[in-house]
Amino acid sequence: MRRRLAVLVAATTSAVVLAFLVPLALLLQTLAEDRAMTAATLESQYLVGIAAKYTDREEIQGLVEGMLGERSTGTATVVLPDGTVLGPPVPEGDPLLEAARQGRAETRISDDWAVVYAPAVGRNGTTVVRIFVPEEILHRGVTRATLILSALGVLLLAAAVLAADRLAHRVSAPINELVRAADAMCEGRLETRVSLAGTPEVAALGRSLNRLAERVQTLLSAERNTVADLSHRLRTPVTAIRLDVDSIGDPDTADRMREHVTALERTVDAIVQDARRPSQETAKNSCDVGAVVAERVEFWSALADDQGRQLRLGLPSKPLRARLTTSELKDAIDVLIDNVFAHTDEGVCLEIWVTIRADGNIVVTVEDDGPGLPEGDVTARGLSGAGSSGLGMDIARRAALVSGGSLELDRSRLGGALIRLVLGPAGS
Repeated sequence: MRRRLAVLVAATTSAVVLAFLVPLALLLQTLAEDRAMTAATLESQYLVGIAAKYTDREEIQGLVEGMLGERSTGTATVVLPDGTVLGPPVPEGDPLLEAARQGRAETRISDDWAVVYAPAVGRNGTTVVRIFVPEEILHRGVTRATLILSALGVLLLAAAVLAADRLAHRVSAPINELVRAADAMCEGRLETRVSLAGTPEVAALGRSLNRLAERVQTLLSAERNTVADLSHRLRTPVTAIRLDVDSIGDPDTADRMREHVTALERTVDAIVQDARRPSQETAKNSCDVGAVVAERVEFWSALADDQGRQLRLGLPSKPLRARLTTSELKDAIDVLIDNVFAHTDEGVCLEIWVTIRADGNIVVTVEDDGPGLPEGDVTARGLSGAGSSGLGMDIARRAALVSGGSLELDRSRLGGALIRLVLGPAGS
């Protein structure tokens, strides 16, 4: 913005300066020509008067040799009635000379020179005085005056650009501060505030941004407290479930139930920690995608064996870290696997692959050979075509968005559904 304002003012000032300088330079040239022609005319009339007083050629020649030659207004030539030329020669066949011999005064101005003819009619005929004005005398002082005007124009342009730059800085500095504050708030630093400086409109925008940050901070704090309180209240029924598990007689069932209760406790603890974590720490989180996927596949493999499902896994040769927490990725993977188990028949094959794209994004692909996805937007929160809560796919979608990625739906090469969880790499 600052540079654009400076360029705009420079262009406008240049147009104004040129609009004044060009006509003024032409006016100076015209004034110089008028001055030179006036002086040449006066000198020719003076010399004509002298030549008209004398009839003797030798006297006229003596006076001319004493007075003519290179003068301040140009080069003077006297043509006597008998055709004798005193001074520089006159071009042969000059029509202006012939007109002057007829008694008519003549002048002519060209781009590089000017000439004045003044006749004097006497007893012996017509004497003609010719004043030739060269370009250096015709336009004397024009170049110097034009350079001075150009220098003044450049100084005026520089002063205008400097003033515009200072003004643009005063206007753009508060706006840049607004941009930095908005970026800081976007990164989670909601305590950032903007100084109310600049124009009234910018100050009003800064005031609104400060109020918005305060409102978001208040709402976010209330939401965190609500989630933390709710999660804390869940500890009591979870503890009661654990006590009931201890009373189960079958050791295998009891161990399996204890594992489920332990996973539930970890989930509750993770919810509490996430609710208390400052929002700016979200961008610093990362996890090993391959390790998390392998862990969750191992967890679900027991159920896959019970249902006669083939559960195939493909992992990368090196660790791939995504920009989200381990718990968030676990929840997303569990949602995608659980959807296959919940909405396909037993025995349906399931494949999970972890790959990396050329743009650096990490892709977790879940595909099956079931009936495919239902009609409609299955990622819309609260909407489900299979009688569920409709929150699972939205959880996976939000996890992808948190990492800087996306959730893609397609048709599997196996004939069923294909879901790609695209995750942004850590550190991006």
